Amino acid sequence: MTATHQRLVEALRSKGALLPDWQEAVASVDRALFIPEVCEGNDFSTGPEGWLRAVYADAPLVTQVNDGRPTPEGEFRLSTSSSSMPSIMLEMLGLLDVREGHRVLEIGTGTGYNAAWLCHRLGEDRVTSVELDAAVLSTAVANLKRAGFRPTAALGTAHDGYPGGAPYDRIICTCTMRHVPPSWLEQCPEGRIVTPWGSSFFSGSYATLDVEGGEAQGSFSGYPAFMWDRTRRAGAGRIADLYRGERGETSTTDIPPQNVIQDAPAFLTGLRVTDAWYRWWEADDGSGEATLWFFSDDGRSWATVEYVPDREPYEVEQYGPRALWDEVREQFLRWHELGKPERSRFGLSVDGDGQRVWLDDPREVIGRP
Repeated sequence: MTATHQRLVEALRSKGALLPDWQEAVASVDRALFIPEVCEGNDFSTGPEGWLRAVYADAPLVTQVNDGRPTPEGEFRLSTSSSSMPSIMLEMLGLLDVREGHRVLEIGTGTGYNAAWLCHRLGEDRVTSVELDAAVLSTAVANLKRAGFRPTAALGTAHDGYPGGAPYDRIICTCTMRHVPPSWLEQCPEGRIVTPWGSSFFSGSYATLDVEGGEAQGSFSGYPAFMWDRTRRAGAGRIADLYRGERGETSTTDIPPQNVIQDAPAFLTGLRVTDAWYRWWEADDGSGEATLWFFSDDGRSWATVEYVPDREPYEVEQYGPRALWDEVREQFLRWHELGKPERSRFGLSVDGDGQRVWLDDPREVIGRP
């Protein structure tokens, strides 16, 4: 059976993801109008049925790698633009709490699909979208026109927003941000901001902020996995490309390595260890053994913790100017000292003095990432 747009609508409805206020927009805007004939893993010319199944599935589709640069065979492919998972798009729009008559600024146009939903719901004259990549923006504008929409679409950075259309009632960002820029508070002084937020170590949170008088306060939720703001990306790559056989300082730890990368402690760690990331690498021999790798964003430092079932302590190796495991361990112990708080107990405040993460009460500041 040929996949159709109705299949996607029904899939979202069956998951309970199809919000009542967005049903008409989702049903009316065909996702296929926003997906190139060739994207990662799919080519309409050689496999039209597979392409249609991918387009009409509730799944993300990567539409650009390595910022559009030619990528030779075997080179690392960093996903740099995509059509997000539709149910995740709806989750964000639910957090945004859009009302009729609102003016919305979207940061990160991508394919234009999300902007099309906003145009259908609010009217194209109330939607502005900003995109850093000129080629991505040009394609998105063409996609939107083909779907019958002409919102304001501008080339620009996430950090500048788009003052020409301000003030906005809502700002929605579709890339992961390390901080909420002052321009957003200026351009949305009384409204709501929703953005994926975090650091290289832990970026899997939405920050939902209510803005009043140019000051914002809100909470963290969800488990988004969006691409980074291109001006402040996290490190990335394959272990084989980053580790070149160096030998580091060895030690042991009694902390099971998988414990430090659970969501709650990793969130806290990411407030201080902002410029390092990790990979959990399982052995493929069925032994249950694994290695937890840490890399600094600049690629100069790495650390490993070896996990072997039913064997303690765990072997640690650290290389480079930073002792990454020691940094992570310190924050993991701090999380314990704080009473092992869940992420839901943390909040974010943003004003002219920057951003502050607090625990339980805005006066209890525990980090200024």
